[in-house]
Amino acid sequence: MTKHLLSGHARFRAEYFNNEAAFLRELAARGQNPSALYVGCSDSRVVPELLTSSAPGELFVVRNIANVVPPLAHPDCSVGAAIDYAVEVLEVPHIIVCGHDGCGGVKAALDGVDNLKHLSSLHEWLGLAVNAADTARALTSDPAELLRVAVEENVLDSMESFLTFPCIEKRLVNGTLALHGWVYDLEHGALRVYDSNTQEFVLADQLTQL
Repeated sequence: MTKHLLSGHARFRAEYFNNEAAFLRELAARGQNPSALYVGCSDSRVVPELLTSSAPGELFVVRNIANVVPPLAHPDCSVGAAIDYAVEVLEVPHIIVCGHDGCGGVKAALDGVDNLKHLSSLHEWLGLAVNAADTARALTSDPAELLRVAVEENVLDSMESFLTFPCIEKRLVNGTLALHGWVYDLEHGALRVYDSNTQEFVLADQLTQL
């Protein structure tokens, strides 16, 4: 049943919409001008607008299993279409790839995607996360650290995939676009941000400049 969702929509209309009607009408009239393309996991516990305190219109969001960005040559073009639109049409100045600790998709890649052959689409998709799983195993032998490292490596792989798109490379070179890697810690509500200077993920509140 969707009754609770419809009730939630009624609350949205009565509370948020009524209070922000002028702002929403302005958004509808002027079109969108988001500040970032956000690529995140479909996990229902990770809500990008919530964890960034973003209002409608601020984020252009792509969500999929394990926040994967396939390279340009990959036959699945849905993520690529969103990239083209966000970068070439909307001209977003920032791109964020956000993974999260405990990601089930990355864990499945660690456990072996062959276990998912009965789920053909999921099996094929998570094949894109196998490289991150293999890299994580090469970086740590600590079982307690393995999934965390694999999640971070999966974010870095998706960032690398962005570089296969000519529109991305061009704008990174001319300084009109910045690419960011994040990992969200659900349990503690903390965010780790990739620092290209140290080549590691650090807590966001430790960075003086994001």
